Amino acid sequence: MKPITIIGGGLAGLTLGIGLRQRGIPVTIWEAGHYPRHRVCGEFVSGRGLEVLAQLGLLDSLIRAGAMPAHTAAFFSAKANSPSRPLPMPALCLSGFTMDALLAEHFRRSGGALRENQRWRDNGLGGGLVQANGRRLKRQEHGRRALGLKVHARNVPLASDLEMHLLLNGYVGLCRLKEGEVNVCGLFRRPAADHQTAPPWQKILRGFPGTPLWDRLAGAPFDETSFCSVAGLSLRPQHAAARTDCCIGDALTMIPPVTGNGMSMAFESAALAVEPLRAYAHGQLTWGQAQQAIARDFDRAFASRLKWARWLHRLMFDPAVQKLFASALLRSDWFWRLMFAKTR
Repeated sequence: MKPITIIGGGLAGLTLGIGLRQRGIPVTIWEAGHYPRHRVCGEFVSGRGLEVLAQLGLLDSLIRAGAMPAHTAAFFSAKANSPSRPLPMPALCLSGFTMDALLAEHFRRSGGALRENQRWRDNGLGGGLVQANGRRLKRQEHGRRALGLKVHARNVPLASDLEMHLLLNGYVGLCRLKEGEVNVCGLFRRPAADHQTAPPWQKILRGFPGTPLWDRLAGAPFDETSFCSVAGLSLRPQHAAARTDCCIGDALTMIPPVTGNGMSMAFESAALAVEPLRAYAHGQLTWGQAQQAIARDFDRAFASRLKWARWLHRLMFDPAVQKLFASALLRSDWFWRLMFAKTR
């Protein structure tokens, strides 16, 4: 049986490894970091990703680890806000710190080889090699740089299980975690030509005085040990068929965080890759055939939602339409349900 090597032990890589081990495939995961660790992540699983976790027998483990159900969501801007609406389907919120460690332990128990704190050094793209090593770096897009920040906080009064707060230069998502914590995760953009020192991250995440976000976080102490940041984000949709290597999760493409579908896509992409890789390991497909099957299934599953998500993201950042988005579209139940359905 041919072995599979996965570069990157994040959500997508670990989920793929678990799925393959359940089918008896020899798997090695190379992970440059360690567990547990905090990562910039919305810590919100919504959509088909929950079905994948259930099929792999992982969902109950996440619930026992303290995953919190999310049933409602609301959007806020400086001058307008949406009502708290029921999510068309329930979601789960769990710290990535807990989730990564749980999946890593599950992979080890299944007999997988996890090379923790070891970076893959071979540049080859041979058969059986899967890239799951995180985002594709992009210093800037359209003259702007994207920055992600995340921290956990306490004493945050939420009106909904998930809140999205729109700012002039980005947005911040808040969701409930176990033991009274709230995940505060934001995406921000600034001109690439702006070389001034950025404000402290605490000030960036709290937003501006007079906004609902400021009111939420005014008395909230941050757990600074949970703070992390990431830059070089690329939100331009990528097609798997155009790649010469086999990629899953963010290594292939990222969906704008505002959709709340990024973690789900990591799980979904892993699940889509399991069967073609199983067939390759058993000699039923060549590596080229397996890679083509994975790419075809990826593009079929994700192309549409990526297009809708990019359009939604532009609405939120484009000054010409942001006012309309905040004042009218956020209050539209039809628009809310449309965007939720199209980005999943």
